[in-house]
Amino acid sequence: MRYKDFEGTIEELVDLKLKEIEEKENVKILHAIESGSRAWGFASPDSDYDVRFIYVRPVEYYIRLEDTKDFIDWELDEILDINGWDLQKVLRHFHKSNATLFEWSNSPVIYKTTSEWQKIKQVSEKYFSCKSSMYHYYGTANKNYNEYLLDDMVKYKKYFYVLRPILACKWIEDKKCAPPVLFSELAENVLEDEMREVVDNLLSVKMKMSESEKGRRIDGLNKYISVQLSYYKEKAADMKDDRNPDWLELNRIFAETVKGKENI
Repeated sequence: MRYKDFEGTIEELVDLKLKEIEEKENVKILHAIESGSRAWGFASPDSDYDVRFIYVRPVEYYIRLEDTKDFIDWELDEILDINGWDLQKVLRHFHKSNATLFEWSNSPVIYKTTSEWQKIKQVSEKYFSCKSSMYHYYGTANKNYNEYLLDDMVKYKKYFYVLRPILACKWIEDKKCAPPVLFSELAENVLEDEMREVVDNLLSVKMKMSESEKGRRIDGLNKYISVQLSYYKEKAADMKDDRNPDWLELNRIFAETVKGKENI
């Protein structure tokens, strides 16, 4: 069912889709959230909904000899983008301190969650790595800056795809923990005072623009970004490797959650 044919809210439609997934895939969804610009707090009027979920299957699925799929791509259209990861894949990536997963875990827009997920989240926090995450955010900012913000006319939304990860780097440097998902919370805590008016004005303009609209490049903001990228490239390289090498807690919570699936 498409959103334009649905009479309820987007939350009700997502709930319906999640129930369809559980029934047809024989999984239990542990956590489902909004990702991307709507979770970050700077969606355009025509932004789609990026729904991400984490699920667990029955125990026998994990003890097969043949390769098994560890993701579900459910739907992709002009309104909904829905896909999810298997719990086993999620825990392996938490061990690597995958920054995207920490964002899923901390998203302010939650469509569904469970008590099992709260236990998993608590364990995952022991595997957050400042160095790994700063590399991720620096790389994201650098890639988007060089690909999208050097022409005379640029998509203003791309400024926030660069500014947000730069502020995430600042948060990690200052607070030594996973950064919040909302851009406004990052900006309030770590954005320099002299940049606030520029960024606030840009956000106000961007929120009224469609995804494809462009505006003239903001040279002062580009200069700020360039300085920050140079700094965090060196900062990330100089940080010590602080990843947690232990698998014990992740193995324990995986076994506990999968065994619980037998009674669902």
